[in-house]
Amino acid sequence: MTPLILQRPALLFIVLIVALPLAAALGANVLHKYFPLAEEARENYKIVQGATLTLLALLIGFTLSMAVSRYDQRKNLEEEEANAIGTEYLRAELLGGEVAAQTQALLARYLQARIHFYVARDASALEQINRDTGELQTQLWASVRDAAKAQPNPVMALVVAGMNDVINTQGYTQAAWINRIPVAAWALMFVIAIFSNLMQGYGAQGQVGRRVLLLVLPITVTLSLTLIADIDSPRGGLIRVAPLNLMSLAQSMPANP
Repeated sequence: MTPLILQRPALLFIVLIVALPLAAALGANVLHKYFPLAEEARENYKIVQGATLTLLALLIGFTLSMAVSRYDQRKNLEEEEANAIGTEYLRAELLGGEVAAQTQALLARYLQARIHFYVARDASALEQINRDTGELQTQLWASVRDAAKAQPNPVMALVVAGMNDVINTQGYTQAAWINRIPVAAWALMFVIAIFSNLMQGYGAQGQVGRRVLLLVLPITVTLSLTLIADIDSPRGGLIRVAPLNLMSLAQSMPANP
Protein backbone atom coordinates (compact mmCIF):
# COMPACT_ATOMS: atom_id res chain seq x y z
CA MET A 1 0.00 0.00 0.00
CA THR A 2 1.44 3.35 -1.05
CA PRO A 3 1.63 5.85 1.86
CA LEU A 4 -0.71 8.84 1.65
CA ILE A 5 2.20 11.29 1.43
CA LEU A 6 3.31 9.68 -1.85
CA GLN A 7 -0.23 9.79 -3.25
CA ARG A 8 -0.54 13.54 -2.58
CA PRO A 9 2.44 15.44 -4.07
CA ALA A 10 1.20 18.70 -2.51
CA LEU A 11 1.44 17.14 0.95
CA LEU A 12 4.91 15.82 0.14
CA PHE A 13 5.98 19.32 -0.93
CA ILE A 14 4.85 20.81 2.39
CA VAL A 15 6.67 18.15 4.41
CA LEU A 16 9.91 18.48 2.45
CA ILE A 17 9.93 22.28 2.33
CA VAL A 18 9.84 22.20 6.14
CA ALA A 19 12.06 19.20 6.86
CA LEU A 20 14.98 19.90 4.51
CA PRO A 21 15.61 23.54 5.54
CA LEU A 22 15.40 22.40 9.16
CA ALA A 23 18.07 19.80 8.46
CA ALA A 24 20.30 22.45 6.86
CA ALA A 25 19.67 24.82 9.76
CA LEU A 26 20.51 22.06 12.23
CA GLY A 27 23.84 21.49 10.51
CA ALA A 28 24.66 25.20 10.33
CA ASN A 29 23.56 26.28 13.79
CA VAL A 30 23.92 23.22 16.00
CA LEU A 31 26.53 20.87 14.57
CA HIS A 32 28.74 23.71 13.39
CA LYS A 33 28.56 25.33 16.81
CA TYR A 34 29.16 22.31 19.05
CA PHE A 35 31.31 20.24 16.67
CA PRO A 36 33.30 22.80 14.64
CA LEU A 37 34.97 21.50 11.52
CA ALA A 38 38.73 21.71 11.72
CA GLU A 39 40.56 23.11 8.71
CA GLU A 40 42.72 20.01 8.35
CA ALA A 41 39.57 17.87 8.09
CA ARG A 42 37.83 20.08 5.54
CA GLU A 43 39.32 18.33 2.50
CA ASN A 44 38.06 14.93 3.67
CA TYR A 45 34.73 16.53 4.50
CA LYS A 46 34.39 17.90 0.97
CA ILE A 47 35.00 14.43 -0.45
CA VAL A 48 32.25 12.90 1.70
CA GLN A 49 29.94 15.81 0.98
CA GLY A 50 30.49 15.55 -2.77
CA ALA A 51 29.89 11.80 -2.70
CA THR A 52 26.63 12.28 -0.75
CA LEU A 53 25.34 14.92 -3.15
CA THR A 54 26.36 12.80 -6.13
CA LEU A 55 24.49 9.81 -4.73
CA LEU A 56 21.42 11.97 -4.14
CA ALA A 57 21.58 13.29 -7.71
CA LEU A 58 21.87 9.75 -9.10
CA LEU A 59 18.91 8.57 -7.06
CA ILE A 60 16.80 11.51 -8.19
CA GLY A 61 17.72 10.89 -11.83
CA PHE A 62 17.06 7.15 -11.50
CA THR A 63 13.65 7.57 -9.87
CA LEU A 64 12.67 10.31 -12.33
CA SER A 65 13.44 7.91 -15.16
CA MET A 66 11.32 5.23 -13.47
CA ALA A 67 8.41 7.66 -13.01
CA VAL A 68 8.53 8.89 -16.62
CA SER A 69 8.66 5.34 -18.01
CA ARG A 70 5.61 4.38 -15.95
CA TYR A 71 3.79 7.51 -17.09
CA ASP A 72 4.55 6.68 -20.73
CA GLN A 73 3.33 3.14 -20.16
CA ARG A 74 0.01 4.40 -18.80
CA LYS A 75 -0.39 6.68 -21.83
CA ASN A 76 0.38 3.87 -24.28
CA LEU A 77 -2.06 1.51 -22.59
CA GLU A 78 -4.83 4.12 -22.77
CA GLU A 79 -4.27 4.24 -26.52
CA GLU A 80 -4.32 0.44 -26.72
CA GLU A 81 -7.59 0.33 -24.79
CA ALA A 82 -9.19 2.78 -27.19
CA ASN A 83 -7.96 0.80 -30.20
CA ALA A 84 -9.20 -2.50 -28.76
CA ILE A 85 -12.67 -1.14 -27.92
CA GLY A 86 -13.02 0.62 -31.27
CA THR A 87 -11.99 -2.48 -33.21
CA GLU A 88 -14.34 -4.74 -31.28
CA TYR A 89 -17.18 -2.26 -31.76
CA LEU A 90 -16.80 -2.72 -35.52
CA ARG A 91 -16.37 -6.48 -35.28
CA ALA A 92 -19.56 -6.75 -33.20
CA GLU A 93 -21.52 -6.11 -36.41
CA LEU A 94 -20.46 -9.61 -37.51
CA LEU A 95 -22.66 -11.06 -34.76
CA GLY A 96 -25.71 -9.90 -36.67
CA GLY A 97 -29.20 -9.04 -35.57
CA GLU A 98 -30.16 -8.05 -32.06
CA VAL A 99 -27.01 -9.57 -30.53
CA ALA A 100 -24.84 -7.16 -32.50
CA ALA A 101 -26.85 -4.15 -31.34
CA GLN A 102 -26.76 -5.31 -27.70
CA THR A 103 -23.02 -5.92 -27.82
CA GLN A 104 -22.35 -2.51 -29.32
CA ALA A 105 -24.54 -0.88 -26.66
CA LEU A 106 -22.59 -2.71 -23.94
CA LEU A 107 -19.31 -1.59 -25.52
CA ALA A 108 -20.52 2.02 -25.50
CA ARG A 109 -21.35 1.75 -21.80
CA TYR A 110 -18.02 0.04 -21.17
CA LEU A 111 -16.21 2.87 -22.94
CA GLN A 112 -17.83 5.43 -20.64
CA ALA A 113 -16.79 3.37 -17.62
CA ARG A 114 -13.19 3.35 -18.84
CA ILE A 115 -13.24 7.13 -19.31
CA HIS A 116 -14.56 7.55 -15.78
CA PHE A 117 -11.72 5.33 -14.52
CA TYR A 118 -9.12 7.75 -15.88
CA VAL A 119 -10.70 10.91 -14.53
CA ALA A 120 -11.87 9.62 -11.12
CA ARG A 121 -10.11 10.88 -7.99
CA ASP A 122 -12.42 9.73 -5.20
CA ALA A 123 -11.67 6.25 -3.83
CA SER A 124 -15.32 5.29 -3.34
CA ALA A 125 -16.19 6.39 -6.87
CA LEU A 126 -13.27 4.35 -8.20
CA GLU A 127 -14.51 1.24 -6.38
CA GLN A 128 -17.91 1.62 -8.01
CA ILE A 129 -16.30 2.14 -11.41
CA ASN A 130 -14.27 -1.05 -10.98
CA ARG A 131 -17.41 -2.99 -10.01
CA ASP A 132 -19.29 -1.65 -13.03
CA THR A 133 -16.35 -2.49 -15.27
CA GLY A 134 -16.26 -6.07 -14.01
CA GLU A 135 -20.00 -6.51 -14.56
CA LEU A 136 -19.83 -5.09 -18.07
CA GLN A 137 -16.91 -7.36 -18.93
CA THR A 138 -18.95 -10.36 -17.80
CA GLN A 139 -21.89 -9.31 -19.97
CA LEU A 140 -19.66 -8.57 -22.97
CA TRP A 141 -17.92 -11.92 -22.74
CA ALA A 142 -21.24 -13.74 -22.39
CA SER A 143 -22.58 -12.06 -25.54
CA VAL A 144 -19.71 -13.22 -27.76
CA ARG A 145 -19.37 -16.59 -26.01
CA ASP A 146 -22.95 -17.57 -26.70
CA ALA A 147 -22.68 -16.40 -30.31
CA ALA A 148 -19.47 -18.36 -30.82
CA LYS A 149 -21.05 -21.52 -29.39
CA ALA A 150 -24.02 -21.13 -31.71
CA GLN A 151 -21.82 -20.48 -34.78
CA PRO A 152 -18.30 -21.91 -34.25
CA ASN A 153 -16.55 -20.49 -37.32
CA PRO A 154 -13.51 -18.27 -38.08
CA VAL A 155 -15.66 -15.13 -38.15
CA MET A 156 -16.90 -15.72 -34.60
CA ALA A 157 -13.33 -16.54 -33.54
CA LEU A 158 -12.31 -13.07 -34.76
CA VAL A 159 -15.04 -11.44 -32.66
CA VAL A 160 -14.08 -13.47 -29.60
CA ALA A 161 -10.40 -12.58 -30.02
CA GLY A 162 -11.33 -8.89 -30.21
CA MET A 163 -13.35 -9.09 -27.00
CA ASN A 164 -10.44 -10.86 -25.34
CA ASP A 165 -8.22 -7.89 -26.29
CA VAL A 166 -10.74 -5.48 -24.77
CA ILE A 167 -10.66 -7.31 -21.45
CA ASN A 168 -6.89 -7.87 -21.46
CA THR A 169 -6.03 -4.23 -22.10
CA GLN A 170 -8.09 -3.20 -19.09
CA GLY A 171 -6.09 -5.62 -16.95
CA TYR A 172 -2.82 -4.27 -18.28
CA THR A 173 -3.96 -0.72 -17.51
CA GLN A 174 -4.98 -1.67 -13.98
CA ALA A 175 -1.55 -3.21 -13.37
CA ALA A 176 0.24 -0.16 -14.79
CA TRP A 177 -1.64 2.21 -12.48
CA ILE A 178 -0.71 0.07 -9.47
CA ASN A 179 2.96 -0.13 -10.52
CA ARG A 180 4.62 2.74 -8.63
CA ILE A 181 8.13 3.63 -7.48
CA PRO A 182 8.94 1.35 -4.51
CA VAL A 183 8.49 2.84 -1.06
CA ALA A 184 12.01 1.68 -0.15
CA ALA A 185 13.45 3.86 -2.93
CA TRP A 186 11.52 6.86 -1.60
CA ALA A 187 12.72 6.19 1.95
CA LEU A 188 16.34 6.01 0.78
CA MET A 189 15.98 9.30 -1.10
CA PHE A 190 14.44 11.02 1.91
CA VAL A 191 17.25 9.87 4.21
CA ILE A 192 20.01 10.90 1.82
CA ALA A 193 18.28 14.23 1.12
CA ILE A 194 18.17 15.00 4.86
CA PHE A 195 21.82 14.05 5.34
CA SER A 196 22.86 16.06 2.29
CA ASN A 197 21.19 19.19 3.62
CA LEU A 198 22.59 18.53 7.07
CA MET A 199 26.11 18.31 5.66
CA GLN A 200 25.61 21.40 3.48
CA GLY A 201 24.64 23.42 6.51
CA TYR A 202 27.45 21.97 8.59
CA GLY A 203 30.10 22.85 6.03
CA ALA A 204 28.80 26.33 5.18
CA GLN A 205 31.29 29.14 5.85
CA GLY A 206 30.27 32.74 6.54
CA GLN A 207 26.83 34.12 7.25
CA VAL A 208 25.96 34.86 3.61
CA GLY A 209 27.04 31.38 2.49
CA ARG A 210 24.97 29.78 5.19
CA ARG A 211 21.83 31.69 4.32
CA VAL A 212 22.13 30.74 0.66
CA LEU A 213 22.72 27.06 1.38
CA LEU A 214 19.84 26.97 3.84
CA LEU A 215 17.51 27.95 0.99
CA VAL A 216 18.88 26.86 -2.38
CA LEU A 217 19.60 23.16 -1.83
CA PRO A 218 16.44 22.35 0.17
CA ILE A 219 14.20 24.09 -2.36
CA THR A 220 15.93 22.40 -5.29
CA VAL A 221 15.64 18.93 -3.78
CA THR A 222 12.06 19.57 -2.68
CA LEU A 223 10.96 20.60 -6.17
CA SER A 224 12.74 17.60 -7.72
CA LEU A 225 11.16 15.05 -5.40
CA THR A 226 7.74 16.67 -5.70
CA LEU A 227 7.94 16.50 -9.50
CA ILE A 228 8.83 12.80 -9.33
CA ALA A 229 5.93 12.13 -6.96
CA ASP A 230 3.55 14.07 -9.21
CA ILE A 231 4.51 12.07 -12.31
CA ASP A 232 4.37 8.81 -10.36
CA SER A 233 0.94 9.55 -8.86
CA PRO A 234 -1.77 8.70 -11.43
CA ARG A 235 -4.59 10.40 -9.51
CA GLY A 236 -3.16 12.70 -6.85
CA GLY A 237 -0.92 14.95 -8.93
CA LEU A 238 -1.27 17.61 -11.58
CA ILE A 239 0.44 15.55 -14.30
CA ARG A 240 -2.14 12.93 -15.24
CA VAL A 241 -2.97 10.66 -18.16
CA ALA A 242 -5.98 12.16 -19.92
CA PRO A 243 -8.19 9.63 -21.76
CA LEU A 244 -7.99 11.59 -25.00
CA ASN A 245 -8.16 8.54 -27.26
CA LEU A 246 -11.09 7.06 -25.34
CA MET A 247 -13.00 10.35 -25.43
CA SER A 248 -12.30 10.72 -29.16
CA LEU A 249 -13.67 7.20 -29.70
CA ALA A 250 -16.77 8.03 -27.64
CA GLN A 251 -17.43 11.08 -29.82
CA SER A 252 -17.15 8.99 -32.99
CA MET A 253 -19.67 6.40 -31.81
CA PRO A 254 -23.35 6.77 -32.73
CA ALA A 255 -25.53 8.21 -29.98
CA ASN A 256 -27.81 5.15 -30.08
CA PRO A 257 -25.87 2.15 -31.43
